Amino acid sequence: MSAGKQILTHEDYTRLADFRYALRCFLEFSEKAAAAEGLTPQQHQALLVIRASPGAQANIGRLAERLRIRHHSAVELAKRLEVAGLVVRETSPADRRSVILRLTEEGGNRLEYLTHVHRNELRQLSPEIMALFQSMEREGDA
Repeated sequence: MSAGKQILTHEDYTRLADFRYALRCFLEFSEKAAAAEGLTPQQHQALLVIRASPGAQANIGRLAERLRIRHHSAVELAKRLEVAGLVVRETSPADRRSVILRLTEEGGNRLEYLTHVHRNELRQLSPEIMALFQSMEREGDA
C-alpha cells in the first residue's frame, strides 16, 4: 500500500459489497427478462446499443466496442440477430466495407418492452443505490 492512502473501514467494504450486490441483482433480473423474450443478455444489449446509437444505427465496430467483445464476435452476433429477424444489416453508403445495423420492427418492439421492464426495476432499486452513493458522499465530506 502506498503512503498517504486513507485506511479503509469496515463500512467502506460493506458499502462496496452492498453496491456490487445491487448491481448483481439488477444483472440477474436483466438476464431473466431477456430470456423471457427469447433473447440472450448479449442480444438484448446489442439491440440497446443499436437503438441508442446516433440515428438508431450502429456499425460492427461500435457494437464490438460497446459490448466489449472482439470484432469477429460482433459479426457473428449481428448475423444471429439478422437470422432471428431482429436487425437488418446493410452496406454503408459512405464506406462499402462497413456494415450498418438497424433494428427491425420486431427488434424494436422487443427492445421497447424490455426497456419498460428495466426502467421499472431500476425505479425499485434506485432508493437503495442512491442511499449507497449518498453514504459515500457523506464520508467524503467528513
